[in-house]
Parts: sequence; C-alpha cells; structure tokens
Amino acid sequence: MEVLSSRVLIRPRDLEASHRFYGEVLGLAVYREFGPPEARGVVFFLGQGLLEVSGRRSASAEADRAPVELWFQVRDVRAEHVRLRDAGVTVLRPPRTEPWGLVEMWIEDPDGVRIMLVEVPRDHPLRRDVR
Repeated sequence: MEVLSSRVLIRPRDLEASHRFYGEVLGLAVYREFGPPEARGVVFFLGQGLLEVSGRRSASAEADRAPVELWFQVRDVRAEHVRLRDAGVTVLRPPRTEPWGLVEMWIEDPDGVRIMLVEVPRDHPLRRDVR
C-alpha cells in the first residue's frame, strides 16, 4: 500500500479538554480545524506527523476499543478495499463517499486497532492550491 500521508486520531472523552491539553498545555501548532464549533476537530502538527483530536468516545466504546486510531491517505480506496479484503483483512466498513467529500473505509489490525483509509478525490477542496 502506498500511503500518501497519515495521522494518529484520538477520540477523547472530553473534546475541549483534549484540545486545550494538546494546543495550549503542550503547545502543538494547529494544522487545520474542521466541523461545527460545538464539535470541531483539530489536527495538530506532531513533528513529521499529524495528530487529529476529534469526535467523542462513548462509554460503550471505551470497553470495546482503544481511543487511538490511525488515518492513512491512499490513492485509490476502492482498489485497496479489494486487495485487503482478498488478503483476509477485517473490513469494518467498505468504501463510501462521505458528506464532506472524502472516500473513506475502515479496517482493523490483528489487535483491533481501527485504521481509516481515505482518498481525497481530484475535485475536493483539499487538493486545491490556496496560495
């Protein structure tokens, strides 16, 4: 698999407390923010990587899985879906185009770590040069 970019995702119990911790206490610089103000996601620079703090972890999810997930941008999510499914990888959710325009699918590793594979379509705003 050719990974174009990646990030670690944290689904915290208290979103605002986690934003304050990573942004103000640790002083990580913000790469981008997204979503509505009451539930905004924040992606921080993390050296050579990125850390996304978004969403909320429910009480039931705490018992089922870790709060850490991985995010891999790939060129063709649908092709990876076929390849990984045929290789016996557990596919949690097949590819679909989300309302925000990205094509996403979810798999898990042998230890149950969730991994999101993301394709940014050619016409998506993330591909536009904003300079």
